[in-house]
Amino acid sequence: MSGGGRPPDASPTAGPATGDEPATGDEPATGDEPATGDEPATGDEPRPATYYHLARAVLYREFLIFVRYPANAIGGIVVSLFFFAALFLGGQLLAGQALADSIEGIVVGYFLWTLAVGAYSSVSNDIGSEVQWGTLERHITTPFGFAPVALLKGVAKVVRTFLTSAVILAVMLLATGTRLSLAPVTVVVVAGLSIVSVLGLGFAAGGVTVLYKRIGNWLNLLQFGFVGLISAPVFDLPWTRVLPLAHGSAMLQRVMVDGVRLWEFPLADLALLVAVAVGYLLGGYLVFQYATGRARRLGVLGDY
Repeated sequence: MSGGGRPPDASPTAGPATGDEPATGDEPATGDEPATGDEPATGDEPRPATYYHLARAVLYREFLIFVRYPANAIGGIVVSLFFFAALFLGGQLLAGQALADSIEGIVVGYFLWTLAVGAYSSVSNDIGSEVQWGTLERHITTPFGFAPVALLKGVAKVVRTFLTSAVILAVMLLATGTRLSLAPVTVVVVAGLSIVSVLGLGFAAGGVTVLYKRIGNWLNLLQFGFVGLISAPVFDLPWTRVLPLAHGSAMLQRVMVDGVRLWEFPLADLALLVAVAVGYLLGGYLVFQYATGRARRLGVLGDY
């Protein structure tokens, strides 16, 4: 109790008396943990997404839709088979033997048409839906932009369309008794490059939708124009080879009917197939970019 004694708050026993011992015991941990705890914190920091992550997410989304809603996929197959049955039976009544002599070409052409319609509608309908829902602006302001997302959605749906069209092709071959050469690598490469040009048309149609909104009837009408492109007389009219689907359709006929392999085609034919695919895809993308830019200037990008 003498005045020379140490003040109570400075005494060694003051900490336990005030109940600070747990705090002082934890002081090294609490004082040093931020320094040592920064390592896991930096490991948990979000990393910027790449196009790989975007592609994986889009493909996984398409897979989930396909698995969770199988009735819709089955319905699409049934509708396609119904139209082919009407075409085949009606052609038998009208053309008879003439149809039987060209049934291989009809089967191949219809197979390519189902692929083209799936590729075209996947892009144009997605863009139209985003415009209708009012979410297009949100996609455009993302780091990726809407065009890469729409393109990857189109690629994902083309993969799904290949699966459903393969089922349709198998049923058509069984129903008609037709035998075709089905070299998987050659068919996928030629058919895939053929419908890349249709993805470009889908981008262009989507850009027109951004500007003029409700034009679905005109866009659907273009799907029937694919029939004329697939059946274009590329041998009699060589200039038609630069049209979308025309040159690819002629090559796919040679692949599946005549059994020609990919490496047996002249290099000029393969180069033209790639050039047409890239040219129409790039052209459609530029039309989409111009249309969205004009819609921004007019202030109608988010209107519907």
